[in-house]
Amino acid sequence: MKFKCLSLLLLLGSVSSFSLFAQQNETKLPPEATEFYEPKVKPVSPGSENHLPPADAIVLFGGNDLNAWVSERDGSFPKWNVEDGILTVAPRTGGIKTKEAFGDVQVHIEWRAPSEVVGNGQGRGNSGFFFMGKYELQILDSYDNETYSNGQAASIYKQHPPLVNAMRAPGEWNTYDAVFTAPRFNEDGMLISPARITVFHNGILVQNNVELKGPTEYIGIPHYVAHAEKLPFHIQDHSNPVSFRNIWVRKLD
Repeated sequence: MKFKCLSLLLLLGSVSSFSLFAQQNETKLPPEATEFYEPKVKPVSPGSENHLPPADAIVLFGGNDLNAWVSERDGSFPKWNVEDGILTVAPRTGGIKTKEAFGDVQVHIEWRAPSEVVGNGQGRGNSGFFFMGKYELQILDSYDNETYSNGQAASIYKQHPPLVNAMRAPGEWNTYDAVFTAPRFNEDGMLISPARITVFHNGILVQNNVELKGPTEYIGIPHYVAHAEKLPFHIQDHSNPVSFRNIWVRKLD
């Protein structure tokens, strides 16, 4: 028993000495040992205000035209209305999608529900922004409007409710700032890593790097099926005249 105690004490002493020796050696490192200069950080000029597109952004709607978009139905020029720098859904003409495809992105979207309140629940100020045409960030007039939690504004539709309801009143502008990471699949079509998203609604964190369970499903359980690395954005026509302005994207891949 004495031999065992002595061995344990010697072992503990050795560990302590090694830790002390490692700490002493670590403190001898010069500051330069943990500094690096390559790769250099690329400079990007920000917009004159934080909501405006930075220099490396692709402006998808800047108030003038819909040249970056086509009809979701047949690829023709969209029938949505552009007036006074504002884009408004033309109900029942179909959704729109970008000509360009995207993967990992930072996206800025400003939108507003109609000032005249019509309908309730999912029938009030409804649209949606679909990353890769598959993963929906819900757009809905959720101001004093009861509906299911994972279907209200800033939800990842039918998957993740927002952490808080940051909705402004009907007719007022809302802002989404989102960072989306596309899913990865291997050569056999198996999922390597799921899509993830972080969303700020009117400057408030509402989705904190949540994992998406698969593409948006209105009915049923979402599940992944392999798809292209980059796909267009879609904006939904849900028969409500929701308006948009200042839509831009930064590629992160």
